[in-house]
Amino acid sequence: MADEPLDPILIQVTVALPQAMVFGAFSQSEKIQGWLAEKALVEATVGGRYELEFTYEPAFRSAGEVTHFTADTDIGFTWQPPGIYADGVGPGPSTVYVRLQESPEGIDVTLEHSGWPATAPGEEARSWHFHFWDERLRRFKEYLIRAAYG
Repeated sequence: MADEPLDPILIQVTVALPQAMVFGAFSQSEKIQGWLAEKALVEATVGGRYELEFTYEPAFRSAGEVTHFTADTDIGFTWQPPGIYADGVGPGPSTVYVRLQESPEGIDVTLEHSGWPATAPGEEARSWHFHFWDERLRRFKEYLIRAAYG
C-alpha cells in the first residue's frame, strides 16, 4: 500500500561496559555532548525535553520530547530532522527508540528510528539518517571506551 511507512532504521551495537554507564550516554546531557550533538538538553522523564543542537553541515536543532523512559533500560524521543529532510518525515516528527539488553558480550544497544513515509523524500531522509546513526553509534562506542579506560 502507498500509505504504508518505510521500514524503520534498526542499528545494534554491543558495548562491554556497565549498563548504567551505557544508558547515561543517551540520557545525560553532558554525556550526549561527548558523542552525539554539540549541545544537548535532556530531561530524562516522559514528557521531558530531548533537545539537540548540531553546528556542522547541515546545522540543525532537534527539539524533541521524551516519549519512553525506563532507567538503564530504554529511552524514546521525538526527532526533528535537518530542514532539508523535513519534508521526508511526513506531518509530524519521527521517533527514536533506544533499548539496552544484557548479552554474553556486554550490553546490546538497539536504536530504532521510525516515521518515514513511503515517498521519494521519505526514502532520501531515511537514507541520510541511516548513515547519520551508523556513524554516531560508532562514535558512541568510542566515547564510552575512552570514558571507561582513558
